[in-house]
Amino acid sequence: MKAQHPTERGEAPAVLLLENIHPVAAEGFRAGGAFRVETMAGALSEDELVDKLGGVQLLGIRSKTRITDRVLAAAPELIAVGCFCIGTDQVDMNAATRRGIAVFNAPFSNTRSVAELTIAEVIMLARRAAQRSMELHLGRWQKSAVGCMEVRHKTIGIVGYGHIGPQVGLLAEALGMEVVFHDIVRKLALGNARQVANLDELLATADFVTMHVPDTELTRGMIGRAQLERMRPGSYLLNLSRGSVVDIAALGEALRSGHLAGAALDVFPEEPSSSRDPFQSELCGLDNVILTPHIGGSTEEAQRNIGLEVSEALRDYALSGISTGCANLPEVQMPKLADSLRVLNIHKDVPGVLSRVNGLVAGMGVNIKAQSYHTRDGIGYLIMDAERTLSRGIGAEIAALDSSIRTRILNG
Repeated sequence: MKAQHPTERGEAPAVLLLENIHPVAAEGFRAGGAFRVETMAGALSEDELVDKLGGVQLLGIRSKTRITDRVLAAAPELIAVGCFCIGTDQVDMNAATRRGIAVFNAPFSNTRSVAELTIAEVIMLARRAAQRSMELHLGRWQKSAVGCMEVRHKTIGIVGYGHIGPQVGLLAEALGMEVVFHDIVRKLALGNARQVANLDELLATADFVTMHVPDTELTRGMIGRAQLERMRPGSYLLNLSRGSVVDIAALGEALRSGHLAGAALDVFPEEPSSSRDPFQSELCGLDNVILTPHIGGSTEEAQRNIGLEVSEALRDYALSGISTGCANLPEVQMPKLADSLRVLNIHKDVPGVLSRVNGLVAGMGVNIKAQSYHTRDGIGYLIMDAERTLSRGIGAEIAALDSSIRTRILNG
């Protein structure tokens, strides 16, 4: 794709924020009048996005909006998508990268919120508190210690030791629990946590197994019938990661048979697109199961932090080309030099790109003040500051190179 999409057309770049993103994000964009901002409460369908994104440079979404190849193809001026959440599963990352569209997310901002809910549900399961509450709502007084236990001295097994897993481990250890974890790579353990050799060892060891993995080909369906059978009789399973990770039918069988004492799920293979749509699951009605509507990161603190982090990343990228924290393009940052013209070029990582770009600038008799360059997965990203006397026509010349994917020109 050879295209130049400058954002300096005499008007501020357009920003569209969907799905009730925290107001702090819109406030940040509106400050100083650098952006035109529109906010919408809900998600948009693919057809609605195709109609809506014309002229939009920055798009903010949460987990319900799906950004497909067709959507991206209909948004030629779109330069970045901000996922105001942990993951980027809802974006066709390959399509975004092919078009030089940066994707940002907030992998750290809600880790504490998810970790706290995980520990809360561990305790609720251990004490059968959710079941007792349900019985009281139905007018039944069932005061009993049968099947209830403290979590102290019990073992929690954490599957996935990335951002959230270590926080869960530290909170669990503070309660007196033993902590083991499994990850596909070696990780530095926090506190007294211990990494086990494989998933099977963790399943056979833990009283509570809690999932904190991303949605990948390796993790989809990773907890199925065979894995549930390897779990200790009377143990518990928690999934606050991705709905694709656990085989719900197999989990239902393990719960109804009594092999597992209980479960807590915050994510599901299919989730309603809005609060107006019904929720259905074969786990509904099981009194030893805690179901929550994907609220692991839904605290005011987490949503504010996410709003700040992702909106700041989008602003930096739009105004200066800085891609720190980008999920799909090379991370490049460089202080903006005064009295200069900034050239941004995303391109295929092939030999000779820098020499050709520099040659075009030199051919205009202009000095290059500074430049920074990185590559990632076959994509290169160049930030160059040149003397302000550089013709803006340089953008079209660079965009015409066979290697170029997207070129922008910014004022210094």
